[in-house]
Parts: sequence; structure tokens; C-alpha cells
Amino acid sequence: MNTQSPPTPLLQVADLRVHLHTHQGAVDAVRGIDFTLHRGETLGLVGESGCGKSLTALALMGLLPDAAQASGSILLDGQELVGLDDRALCRLRGNRIGMVFQEPMTALNPVHRIGDQVAEPLRLHRGLGRAAARREALALLERVGIADAARRLDAYPHQFSGGQRQRITIAMALACGPDLLIADEPTTALDVTVQQQILDLISDLVAERGMALILISHDLGVISQNADHMLVMYGGSVVESGPTEAVFATMAHPYTRGLFAARPQLVPRRPGERPRLATIPGTVPELAHLPAGCPFAGRCGFTMDACHTTPPPPVPLGALGALGAGHMARCIRLDAMPAAPEVGA
Repeated sequence: MNTQSPPTPLLQVADLRVHLHTHQGAVDAVRGIDFTLHRGETLGLVGESGCGKSLTALALMGLLPDAAQASGSILLDGQELVGLDDRALCRLRGNRIGMVFQEPMTALNPVHRIGDQVAEPLRLHRGLGRAAARREALALLERVGIADAARRLDAYPHQFSGGQRQRITIAMALACGPDLLIADEPTTALDVTVQQQILDLISDLVAERGMALILISHDLGVISQNADHMLVMYGGSVVESGPTEAVFATMAHPYTRGLFAARPQLVPRRPGERPRLATIPGTVPELAHLPAGCPFAGRCGFTMDACHTTPPPPVPLGALGALGAGHMARCIRLDAMPAAPEVGA
């Protein structure tokens, strides 16, 4: 009989909330996020702009703006991060937690050479001298595919293409061998070919180093190809979550289906035909004006009175998945949903 206990998650997030102080008053921008993540696994966060994906990542990093405050629990290897002081968080950022930001040109300092920027976390966290850190920085730049890296160590960010700058930010994030890597829309500003190269590079490095990865994207295709488990977010809440394969097979929540239907698709059409791209009706409400019940109420074709007033509980939809958490959706109208369309249809 196997008596081994299951591995302890690297990251455990429970009831994570981010409170923002705005000109309209205090609002909850992230509302009760829960998930676990083990080493070697990839969690995808998907949703429209403003749904809370990036704020969730910033809360994990302890980089929330001054007008924001996190509550709940974030356990990294059993260490509570919520409420941790700045000095302790600085010891974790760039060391045990790395982040690839959405726009590399703003993530890189334009007045410092890229070799110095990649070497900086090595000097701060690992105590390497200038020469040793420079050697490590060179090896990292070569690993992420910067051509003629030895000659370009002393170049500045503006002397690189967008794809090369993104590779440099990945090298910086990986410098100290973090346990957790957060990639926030890492391919948004890149063309399709470079996008795939960057995603393949991140995937290879995660597998090579045994890290856990949180991949944030608005692109369902990116999530389907790269994430083991996924959270679909809307209005600061998780409306559906589970193993990626299960979520795509079922698409239980109306918002998940709306995102899927709105994808551009290459389909044969007759000469002169101009098919319309499907859209989700209505607009994303401001955080201060979200319904008291389901955040998607009003934009959903299945909305009834109770959707505006009753917060929907999580409804389990299947067996336990790869991350030890089952497929669930927060919707009181699941019984009214037709069968899910086939992926690729």
C-alpha cells in the first residue's frame, strides 16, 4: 500500500482580495481568488482587460499600488506573504519569485546596459561580484537566444527588437532560479512567429528548471496550449476554473463561452461575404457598479432577477484535476446552458 502523502503545493492562495481606493470610493478589484500550484505546473489566468488578472499577479509579488491593499492568504512554501514587510518581500522578488512583465520596453531601464540589468539580481540576491555576475548574465542571455550575446552585453534596450527585449526580461526573471515565474501577457506586443518562440522558450525553461508558472493572457489559444489548469476571471472574480482540458470541453459558464465565440477564426467564405465577429453584448461595468450578485449579470443571455442579487456559489462539475482542484463554475443557470460547442468548430 502506498502511504506517501501528496506533495505540498508551492503556492496556496485562499480568499485573495484586493481593495482599491478610487474617486468613486473603496472597491474590491479582486474578489476571493482561490487556487493551488505545484512545482512543474502551469496555471493560466484568462479574461478581458480589467478583470483582475494583473492585479492578482501584482498582489502575489507584493507590488500593488499605494491605493490598493491585499487581504486573504498567499502561502509560498508555507510562508505567508500577505502583510509581509517590504524588506522581506524584496528578498523574495527576483529571487524566489520572478516576473516577466507585459511591456519589456517599460520593464527595462533605458539608461542602463542590459548586461548590468540582468546581472543586478545576481549581485543583490546571490552576492556575486561584478565579474562573476557578468559571466552569469552572459550565460543567461545565450540561453534565451540573444545572438552574439558577448558583444551585446553593453548595449542599451533601445538597440534591441521587441522580441529580443522580451527575451532579456525573461533572462532577468530567471537569473536567480526562482521557484515561481509569473508571465503577464508576455507576447502581447509581438508578431505571431515571435510569440510562439517566446512561449516555447518559457515552456522549455519551466520544464528545465522545475519551476511553477502563472501565465496571464487574454488569448484562449495561448492558454489551451500552455496551461495545465486555468482560471477564467470576470469582474475580479473567478467564474470558472479547472483543468484546462475540462474547461475547454465543457465551457460551463456563459462568459467562458462568450470569450470562445469572440475568437477570430479562419473559415472558408464565399466571395464578397463579410462575416461578423461575435461579441459579448454590453460593456464591462466599472468596479464600483458591479452587480451585487453575479458580476456577469446583465451581459449574459441567461440573466434572471436572482443573478443580480445572489452571489453564485461554486458548482463542482467533474472529478479532481491535475492541480488537486476540480472543475467548477459560479453560475445559477448552468441547467439552462446548451451543450458546449466543439473546440475548433
